[in-house]
Amino acid sequence: MLGALGAVSGLVAGGAALAVAELVSAWVRPQAGPVVAVGGAAVDRTPAAVKDWAIRHFGTNDKLVLQLGILAVLALCALVLGVCALRHRRAGAAGVLLIGVVGAVAATGRPDASGPADALPSLAGALLGALVLYVLIGLLRRPANTGATREGSASAKDWDRRQFVIAASAAAAASAGAGALGRSLSTARGSSAAASRKSLVLPATGSPAAPVPERAQVRVAGVTSFITPNGAFYRVDTALVVPKVDASAWRLRIHGRSVRRPMTVSLDDLLRRELVERDITLTCVSNEVGGPYVGNARWIGVRLADLLAEAGVRPPSRGGTADQLVARSVDGMTIGTPVEDVMDGRDALLAVGMNGQPLPFEHGFPVRMLVPGLYGYVSACKWITDIVLTTFDAYDSYWVKRGWARKAPIKTQSRIDTPKPFARPRAGTVMVAGVAWAQHRGIDKVEVRVDDGPWHEATLAAEDTRDTWRQWSFPWQATKGGHTLTVRATDRTGRVQTGRRTRTIPDGAGGRHSVVVTVE
Repeated sequence: MLGALGAVSGLVAGGAALAVAELVSAWVRPQAGPVVAVGGAAVDRTPAAVKDWAIRHFGTNDKLVLQLGILAVLALCALVLGVCALRHRRAGAAGVLLIGVVGAVAATGRPDASGPADALPSLAGALLGALVLYVLIGLLRRPANTGATREGSASAKDWDRRQFVIAASAAAAASAGAGALGRSLSTARGSSAAASRKSLVLPATGSPAAPVPERAQVRVAGVTSFITPNGAFYRVDTALVVPKVDASAWRLRIHGRSVRRPMTVSLDDLLRRELVERDITLTCVSNEVGGPYVGNARWIGVRLADLLAEAGVRPPSRGGTADQLVARSVDGMTIGTPVEDVMDGRDALLAVGMNGQPLPFEHGFPVRMLVPGLYGYVSACKWITDIVLTTFDAYDSYWVKRGWARKAPIKTQSRIDTPKPFARPRAGTVMVAGVAWAQHRGIDKVEVRVDDGPWHEATLAAEDTRDTWRQWSFPWQATKGGHTLTVRATDRTGRVQTGRRTRTIPDGAGGRHSVVVTVE
C-alpha cells in the first residue's frame, strides 16, 4: 500500500512539474516547454531511417506520437522516483531536479533557442515538482499525530491518510489550474499572429495563373482532387509547436557570399511588389511509392530570383561565387537549395498565399519558400526568416547533416488512386485512374500493366503546367480472379519511371506503384 502511494506521489509531483513548466513557457515562449524541447532534441538526433519509419507508420500524427511517448517516459520516471523516495527522500527529489536539468539543456541547445531564458520552464517546473514530492513523501513517512520520527522508521500503519489525501489533491488541483492557465496564456500570446493573418488582404496579382483546364480533372470516382484544399494538404516538418508569427513583425534578411547589396524586407515590402500566381505541385522526399505526401495548390508570391538579383546575386552559370542558398525558418530549420535552380527562370517563390488565402500557419504563414521541381527538404522552407548565400562545400543544411542528399530533383512518379488496394470490383469495364508527376519537366505518357502482361497507354487528362501533377485514366476489361495493376510514367525528357525499388533515403523513393485487386 505504501509503495502504491509513493508512486502516486511521484505522479502528482510530475504533473505539478509539467504544469508549472507549461505556465512558465507561456511567458517565455511555447517552444521552451520541456516536452517540446526534449521532443525537438529527439527529432534532431533521430536517424533518418527512424524518422522515415515514423512518417510511414504514423503520417502527420508522428509528432503527437512522439509527445505522447515523452509523456509516458516521464510518467514512468515519476512512478519510479516516487517509490524510491520512500526510502531515499532527498534522492527522489534530486531525481526530479535532474530531469528538469535535462529539459533545460534540451531547450537551450535547440537551433531556435532565444537564450538562457529558455531554461526557465524546465527548471521552475523541476523545482516545484521536487518540493511537492519531498512534502508528500514526508507525510507518508511521518507517524500520525506524533510529529516527525527518525527517517525510515515509520511503518505503513503510521502515516496520516487524511493529510496525505488533502495535500495530494490540492497539488493535483493546483497543477490542473496552472496547466489550464498556461494553455490560455499560450493561446493569448498567439492571438496577435492570428489577428495579423485574419486582417491580411492579399493584393491582386500582377501575373495571375491561367484557369485550370476543364479537363485537368478526370471524371472517375476515387481520384484525388486536382487542386488540394488547404486543410487536406500534407504537412511534414519537425515543428512540434506550429510557429505563430505576427505578420507585422516579420522580417526576411538576405545576406552572405556574393550578396553585393544585403537587404531586409518586411511583408508589406513583399506585398508592394508584383505578385505572381502559379499552380505548383509539392512533394515530400519521405513520400513512398504511391504515398500521400504530394499535393497541388495555387500559390501567390514574389519571384525569389528577382529579390536575389536586386541583392546583386548571380548564379554560378553567370559568374556567381555562391552555389547554395540556405533558408532558415523561425524554428531554426535550415534548408539548402541550389542557387542555379532558383535563378534559372522557374517560378521559385516566396509565397504569401495558398489557394486564394493567406498561408495557413501550418504551411508557413506569413511567408514560405518553394521551388518547383525540387523535393521539399531542399526547397520548401516554411516560416522563413533568413536567406544566406554560401556554397555546398562550406555548409550542410539540417537534413544533409542527417544523411540526405544535397541536391534532390523530384523523381518521375505515378500513383493509382482507384481501384484501392484489395478492392473487389465486378468483372467488366473497371476504370483505373490516378495521378503522375515530374515537376518542372512535365508528364508525357502514363502506362498501365495488368499482371505480367504488356503495357497499355492510359488517357492523359489535360495538362495545367509542367510544374503540376497530371491525372490519367485507363478502362480495364477486368476478368474474374486476382490481379496486380501497375503504373509507370514517362516525363518530357523521355525518362521512364524506374521499376527498381529504392528507399526514400537519400534522395527520394524509386519504383512503380501497384495494387492487388480481386475481380468478382
